[in-house]
Amino acid sequence: MGTMSQAGFVNKASHIYIHIPFCVRKCNYCDFISYPEQSPEVMAVYCRLLEEEMKLAAGTWQPGPAATVFLGGGTPTILPADLLERILVAVEGYFNRQPEAEVSVEANPGTITLEKLRVLRSAGVNRLSLGVQSFDDRLLKAMGRIHRRRDIYQAYHLARRAGFANINLDLIFGLPGQTLEDWQATLREALALQPEHLAAYSLQVEEDTPWGRLAAAGNLNLPGEELELAMYQEAREKLAAAGYQQYEISNFARPGYRCRHNVTYWLNHPYLGLGAAAASSWRGERWQNYKNLEQYGAALSAGRLPRAEIEVTTPRQQMAETMFMGLRLLAGVNLQAFRQRFGKDAREVYAGEMERLLQAGLIEVQGHHLKLTERGLPLANEVFAAFV
Repeated sequence: MGTMSQAGFVNKASHIYIHIPFCVRKCNYCDFISYPEQSPEVMAVYCRLLEEEMKLAAGTWQPGPAATVFLGGGTPTILPADLLERILVAVEGYFNRQPEAEVSVEANPGTITLEKLRVLRSAGVNRLSLGVQSFDDRLLKAMGRIHRRRDIYQAYHLARRAGFANINLDLIFGLPGQTLEDWQATLREALALQPEHLAAYSLQVEEDTPWGRLAAAGNLNLPGEELELAMYQEAREKLAAAGYQQYEISNFARPGYRCRHNVTYWLNHPYLGLGAAAASSWRGERWQNYKNLEQYGAALSAGRLPRAEIEVTTPRQQMAETMFMGLRLLAGVNLQAFRQRFGKDAREVYAGEMERLLQAGLIEVQGHHLKLTERGLPLANEVFAAFV
């Protein structure tokens, strides 16, 4: 995907992320940039601004045709069907898409209709990611989710009716008050639906969230580390037995259904992020757009790209990121690709770190790949810290 030299950044293809920062209501654990309860007018204005940014970005960087497009949020499917269609038509118009492009949209049960799903399908969306989180109404309510168990089934069956043949379900474990039995029941129900892809994340309690404040006060009944590890291993075993391949710490897919867009991040390849708060990594620079909708709009109205913080990344930073992002993948870091990209051998650059982690039994070298061991998988964050 290009070498380190400026001339090497020939983008044969591009990867595009689009942030839709709206949702019905903030969940109790959410620290994403999203603005609940916005008016249809605010959303329509935002979509116009997004088109303006696409035009500027396409003209400035002239990326190759998109190999992957990902609409995330917030909740993209909170937008009315006509605005969703407009955004997707604009992406195609400004960036073009490769014939086999993967086009994903995140959707929450409770915000989708058959009409919206059909609009998405006809606009080229071929992968739907449903924010299920749990099949347990008690836990869904505690999380502050707007949907209940029955809405998951309805959303899933509508998606199949609309022609989606690639569906991901997001699940969360390690929830306050969640037992191993609760988690087993959620896994059973998720598997019974037979989606093409499943993601199982452990709950991260972030400081500036309702749950973060409860945890700081000692009032959040979280499962301990041992139970959380048991839940993780349960997911790995059950999903493997059902024919899903684990290809990243939290991600499992049927053969041929890995999320190509997310793999781009883990391989530390370039991508463009559009929309308020979206991040980009492009040609040796990294930046994030303004989070604030007014600032985002003001920059675009003045004909400027809405980039808030721009950082030039050093080869050293890029090497470190390639190591710890790549180790998230179960295949690990391809040491040959690393040498090709940076002109250096990772085993020399990180000799000390690797020796320590190898001795501790957390990583191993298999062929041309450096990867986490079974022991290292649940301790991945400790491994990543060695490369930061």
